[in-house]
Amino acid sequence: MHSLCAKIAQSAFFNRLIIAVILFAGVLVGIQTYKEFAARHLSLLDFLDDLVLAIFSIEVIIKVLAEGKRPLHYFRNGWNVFDFLIVSVCLAEPLLPLDATFLPILRLARILRVLRLITVVPKLQLIVGTLLKSVPSMFYVGILLLLLFYMYGAMGVFLYGENDPIHFRNLQTSLLSLFRVTTLEDWTDIMYVNMYGSDNYGYSAEDLATWQPVHAASPVGAALFFVSFVLIGTMVVLNLVIGVIMNSMDEMNAEMALEEQIKLKREIQDPIRLGLEDLHDQFEKLTDEIRVLKTLIEKQKTPSDKT
Repeated sequence: MHSLCAKIAQSAFFNRLIIAVILFAGVLVGIQTYKEFAARHLSLLDFLDDLVLAIFSIEVIIKVLAEGKRPLHYFRNGWNVFDFLIVSVCLAEPLLPLDATFLPILRLARILRVLRLITVVPKLQLIVGTLLKSVPSMFYVGILLLLLFYMYGAMGVFLYGENDPIHFRNLQTSLLSLFRVTTLEDWTDIMYVNMYGSDNYGYSAEDLATWQPVHAASPVGAALFFVSFVLIGTMVVLNLVIGVIMNSMDEMNAEMALEEQIKLKREIQDPIRLGLEDLHDQFEKLTDEIRVLKTLIEKQKTPSDKT
């Protein structure tokens, strides 16, 4: 049973079947959003939903049995734990004695079945793993961005709060306006209000009557304020975020390549091939050391030695 389940779990046909079922489950969830159509075909949709859940349950059982005498090894893989939790929640839905008000919330777990596509497509695992690996570094980038927003937000309230109360009347509104500026969504309109004054640009008669701003134009100061914020907040910090993600992707690629090599060596127990590979690696390391020593000797040569 162990060898049969392991062969099934590793077969390409089985993986393609699971991918197809996941895509079908996503389509099924989309169809259920059309309430009138779903009500007319309720029995058919329930049957298909139960069929999808049954296939996912069988997949979990096969993968657990494929571990042989160590079934708990199935849970060493984080993606397997994710699959197991989704299947468990969907199986527990009809068993839990919940009020009808909370049932739709629990049924939203069906939508998460679409995310199972990540667990069966290695490239998607690479992307998600990269994002998770970049979280620690992104935390410090976020602190830097928070300091930038706070500094410019306070400056915006002090400088333009009276002229432009819609966007800078208090700190929280100022931060929200600066977030809009970083998205580059009509950020020039906010800049022009403070460059030309609220009585000349941006404010309608109703706005002037409601907010009663103190008109003050600042052509040079507002231009410097907003352009510098866009350059730092959007260009520099965004490139910093991209750099962190790219560095994490390189690390994730190296880890996945190492895991693939370990998997291949476990599956193919060929001592001659493994010995040759190890010998090749040792030769590469020795070549690198010789290159370093040669460079070091050349740099330590005196002019008289060269002549």
